[in-house]
Amino acid sequence: MCSCKQNSKETSVLASNNNKVTVEENNVMEKETIYQFKVNDLYGNPFDFSSLKGHKIMIVNTASKCGLTPQYEQLEEIYKTYKDDSFVIIGFPANNFKGQEPGTNTEIAAFCEANYGVSFPMMSKISVKGDDMDAVYKFLTQKNKNGFEDSEVEWNFQKYLIDENGYVVRVVSPKTLPTDESIISWIKN
Repeated sequence: MCSCKQNSKETSVLASNNNKVTVEENNVMEKETIYQFKVNDLYGNPFDFSSLKGHKIMIVNTASKCGLTPQYEQLEEIYKTYKDDSFVIIGFPANNFKGQEPGTNTEIAAFCEANYGVSFPMMSKISVKGDDMDAVYKFLTQKNKNGFEDSEVEWNFQKYLIDENGYVVRVVSPKTLPTDESIISWIKN
């Protein structure tokens, strides 16, 4: 008798209440969305991700004193170009890599405005890895939460692409410019 099992592990995807449910080895994992999160922006104002339903979202961890900091310019460029096409960038300053974001929220806001004219939403400074990792980044980096894949934030300016339904669909290397054709193509389609 022949069996078509792969690695003795069966996987199937079911539709349930407009959410995808992955069934692996009789364990059910509910695929979460970004819309469950509420955070504060750089000015202490509440920001609810559910307000972005129907938008494509790029989430990026930022730093003011990094060799990749000039990416703020390209981030702002694509935000201005596509913000009227249901696209938004959400920046999360983080000091997880060699102390390259030492500033306070007020200092970060002043730096972003003065040096790059940043107009996309910037959230309060958080941790994107380690024991004090913020809940948003636990969602972005853990397959059991995002239903997509496990990942680790490699450095400042790593990008997470979220589709119009709030699901993680791609992790982009910190060194890949925000204006990379693969990203632009994703935004446009």
